[in-house]
Amino acid sequence: MTSRTYSFLVPLIGVICAYVIIRSFLFADSLTLRNDLVQGFFVGAGLGVVAVEILARIKATRINGWITVFGCGVPGNGMFMRAACARIFPGPVNVPQEAVYWRTRVDGAGHALSGEHAYVLHFPPGGLPPNDAFWSLTMADSKERFVANPINRYSVGDRSGLTQNPDGSVDIFIQSDAPAGRESNWLPAPADRFILWLRAYMPRPGVLRGEYTVPPVVEARPSR
Repeated sequence: MTSRTYSFLVPLIGVICAYVIIRSFLFADSLTLRNDLVQGFFVGAGLGVVAVEILARIKATRINGWITVFGCGVPGNGMFMRAACARIFPGPVNVPQEAVYWRTRVDGAGHALSGEHAYVLHFPPGGLPPNDAFWSLTMADSKERFVANPINRYSVGDRSGLTQNPDGSVDIFIQSDAPAGRESNWLPAPADRFILWLRAYMPRPGVLRGEYTVPPVVEARPSR
């Protein structure tokens, strides 16, 4: 299910649940035990979905188009917190001391990421994700699947031989075609919409305290 479809269904589920609850109060005499059980089950499930979506939005931190949730993976997290984290980061999530995650579907201006454009993710000098292990930037299509590309590259990071600029900054070129002369820093994008994940493994204290800011993905070339 796409994020857009899910975002449409959640308020619809909420409206239906509210209608059923209000109707049960107004027409209590018409209810039967069977109807009570069926409605209770579906209303409970629906309210659970709505609660998880609301909690995910409350807990999410959004900066420069990137989304993260601090505290995911902590063993003491309750069911709803774990579900909220899974809503934003599908798949296994480590404790924060092991890894911190960011993701985005949009550029710094809030426009959907698409292979019709070329982008640059610019890390200023000393601005790479602080860690004691490694970091990586991963590409996926809008359905969160790896993107086939001519160089079989699905992520880049500090183990990818990225070329620094003269001032020590690092540019990652995110586009569907190879950037002339900068192929070492190229993360191939699909022709249509895509998602990016940034991960820092064994992040340093500044990341855990929320002091590190991921730079925005900036459009470098208009649509073709």
